[in-house]
Amino acid sequence: MFLYGNEEKQKNIEMIAKRIEVCEKCPLNLTRTNTVPGSGNVDSPIMFVGEGPGADEDALGEPFVGRAGQLLEKMLKEYAKLERNDVFITNIVKCRPPQNRVPTQEEVKSCQSYLDGQIIVIKPKIIVTLGNTPLYYFTGESKITQSRGRFFNWYGDIKIFPTFHPSYLLRNQSSTKGSPKWYAYLDMRIIGIMYRALKQGKDVEEVTKTVEEKIKSLENAGGSQT
Repeated sequence: MFLYGNEEKQKNIEMIAKRIEVCEKCPLNLTRTNTVPGSGNVDSPIMFVGEGPGADEDALGEPFVGRAGQLLEKMLKEYAKLERNDVFITNIVKCRPPQNRVPTQEEVKSCQSYLDGQIIVIKPKIIVTLGNTPLYYFTGESKITQSRGRFFNWYGDIKIFPTFHPSYLLRNQSSTKGSPKWYAYLDMRIIGIMYRALKQGKDVEEVTKTVEEKIKSLENAGGSQT
């Protein structure tokens, strides 16, 4: 049972982390070094959700600390004008799948209550999904190139905003107009705009409507990355 009140959010998130730490719901517990529940600002209006921990994350027990995490942090700073700890970052599954494979549906289902609990506690206005696995989890869509930069409605009036996983960007280095990295930079700029508007108390429907117009404007103008 969760405690209530904003001052109790951190305690509730830590309580979920402790449950994850001893979880044996699926076979991933047999090969993990550490569980990786997530970290960041529990009062953030924006939450990032990736696929699952990699080797570096498994070793340290923290999400997005390897090369992909370093790129995510760099993009947050340079394009969203945010620090990593301004947002909460987690994954669909909280233990590393062997060889960084895509988690199975059974593994995702086993972890669902933990992710749902984190969302209930943090109460984000917008969830940014990183890559295809969380995109499919939240929306049923499976093509990130067609879904990125769009908004999807989810439970509790939460908006889903898909973008590319940073590990995919590491494999696709081009940043020319129309490339995945080019779109990811544009998405990060938009995420920064949304974050600041939501922190000012603006309504999420108003923010997303304004942002949709901004996205069209940036894409049509060439989306200057300066």
